[in-house]
Amino acid sequence: MKPKLSKSEAEAKIKDFFSHIKHKTPEEIRKIKKLAMSRKIKLGDKRKLFCKKCLVPFVKSSISIKNGFLTIECNNCNYKSRWKLKNEIDFGINHEEAGCC
Repeated sequence: MKPKLSKSEAEAKIKDFFSHIKHKTPEEIRKIKKLAMSRKIKLGDKRKLFCKKCLVPFVKSSISIKNGFLTIECNNCNYKSRWKLKNEIDFGINHEEAGCC
């Protein structure tokens, strides 16, 4: 039997998972969403990193910003996700690995 994770351990696992989301499968995303829901952890802006329908990470998807809305079209299922831009979006991803900024 697996030992249960505490809420803080689950938050750390979710944060680590989303820092490397480019290399994840839809099944892994489904499991991490289930973990977040079971521990009542809000994903917040992190849910904008993958498709709502097919759970594939947005890697090379088409992005447009018009009239205060962010629109991302999934390459896999062609579903368009739209979010209203209120303020800066925080995905919680550090770009230190890539040597950027």
